[in-house]
Amino acid sequence: MKKGNSARFWVSLVLKLAVPAVLWSVMQVTLAQSQGFQAFKPTLETFERPSEPGDPGPGGGQLQPVRPVLSENTGQKAPPAWAQEPFNSSTDYLKPFGANLFTGKFSTSYYSGLNQTYEIVPGDRVAFQLWGAKTLNEILVVDQQGNLFIPEIGPVAVAGLSQRQLTVAVQEKLATVYSGNVSAYLNLLNTQPVAVYVTGFVNRPGRYAGGPTESPLYYLDSAGGISPTQGSYRHLEIRRGNTTLAVMDLYDFILSGAQPHLRLQTGDTIVVQKKGKTVAAIGRLPEPGFYELTGQQPKGAALLAYATPLNSVSHVSISGVRNRIPFRSHMTLDEFRSFILDDNDTVEFSANNTSEQIMVNISGALRDGSSVRQLVRKGTTLNDFLRFVAVDEATADWAAIYLRRQKVADEQAKAIQDALRRLEHSVLTATSDSVDEANIRVKEAELIQDFVKRASSVKPNGTVVVSRRGQLLDMILEDGDTIVVPPKSSVVLVSGEVMMPNSVAWSPKMRLKDYITGAGGFTDRADSGNVVVIKPNGEVGPFKTLKIGPGDRLLVMPSYDSKNMQVFKDLSQIIYHIAVATGVVLNMRD
Repeated sequence: MKKGNSARFWVSLVLKLAVPAVLWSVMQVTLAQSQGFQAFKPTLETFERPSEPGDPGPGGGQLQPVRPVLSENTGQKAPPAWAQEPFNSSTDYLKPFGANLFTGKFSTSYYSGLNQTYEIVPGDRVAFQLWGAKTLNEILVVDQQGNLFIPEIGPVAVAGLSQRQLTVAVQEKLATVYSGNVSAYLNLLNTQPVAVYVTGFVNRPGRYAGGPTESPLYYLDSAGGISPTQGSYRHLEIRRGNTTLAVMDLYDFILSGAQPHLRLQTGDTIVVQKKGKTVAAIGRLPEPGFYELTGQQPKGAALLAYATPLNSVSHVSISGVRNRIPFRSHMTLDEFRSFILDDNDTVEFSANNTSEQIMVNISGALRDGSSVRQLVRKGTTLNDFLRFVAVDEATADWAAIYLRRQKVADEQAKAIQDALRRLEHSVLTATSDSVDEANIRVKEAELIQDFVKRASSVKPNGTVVVSRRGQLLDMILEDGDTIVVPPKSSVVLVSGEVMMPNSVAWSPKMRLKDYITGAGGFTDRADSGNVVVIKPNGEVGPFKTLKIGPGDRLLVMPSYDSKNMQVFKDLSQIIYHIAVATGVVLNMRD
């Protein structure tokens, strides 16, 4: 390549890369500049969730609203409708799903008679009469081996037989002893009661009598039912001695009538285990109540199998505790199916008009958890939303609030990909005038392709700067927005081209070199004059124009030897803007 052509090649490459770089700088503040900033001093308000499922408010907390005192001359606006009506989300009235099984209907239905399908069991009594060549009139009892012992004749196996089969079996036995002139009559009397123990988490543990054909539900009902606060409806064991005969899930019986096929005997024990993870289901469903779920990480789909919501339900609100921190979230019904529930969660099913509402997320220093998802009306502004969010006033950094918007993140990602494609195309299509220069181009292309591959995987965060020097932009929120209220911080995070990325305590007396020293100093590849400051509110700039403050991030950018590989000099702009959009410093040789 001739010298004149080489100069034009690199000028063209720089222009191709510089144009998207300018767009990057504008992208961060486009929305903020379009509407202007206004002074904002947040007033912390508490709130309760709305009374109507279709009229939700942002945040949906459980505290009584503190309404501001308004006058005609203040110019203040009244709280929006979703913040004015309290909502009572108490679950004290709820009962466990399946509690209506134990109302006395089973325990009062004991039947001591016999039916045609009754099968003989040990302990049953049989009236036996014999006449002709031999006479006998006895009440015989079926022994524990299931045999009926007839004097002068011997044992006859009768366990499991019906009354008709009993007569045939005895007559066949008589025929082996008497050749004729002997007749027999047998009548199965009332069954012998059995005594079964009921224990575990039941209301009245004890020993209860009943018929051998009675189901476990009869004995559970006799014991007053399962404890509503501690007993499990999903894990009941039926034991005989040290052997577990069956494990019973009452939810299966409620939905399909399934129960174990066995006949209880005297001395058997029914044990009700401690209840598993239980959630309260309220709102638009036929049977609000406490639902017990199985498994270590039950999902929303497991609850929907039993607590079938009405057809009008479109959204679900979940509140509970995660890692000892109050938690609340709002999502669509489809999203809820894969959501992992935890013990003592409260799940509310609601019907919302999605054409008039949007989903907004808020995270950071909140009093009721680290993140909240909430439906709000279209047109709700950032200022209105924040007035009714339960923020932790002691830890929240109000001056550093920022917003993440997926649309901005998509635009940032597209700009990165466009710049990377132009860079790769320019390097791969460059011509060479000699073998040595061609070898250099090959080496450059390999490094550029590796860099493009890694840079393509970074995910921009879509940060929109909405607060600056104590002023907040009252912008209209969009669907999917995430509002971040950062916690106050007293450290400065140093990363990029330093020996040991580290957090250094902030001090007004410290300068840039002090923070770099705290991170082990610059690496050999560092550009010591190119350090980017990222403020807690998302604002970005060089350290020469932005004063270092608490909570800042310092990104030390890399430098390249332009004498050997001139294209690396032009890459610095792309690396800089990737760092701005993602908070990550990429290096060519990583």
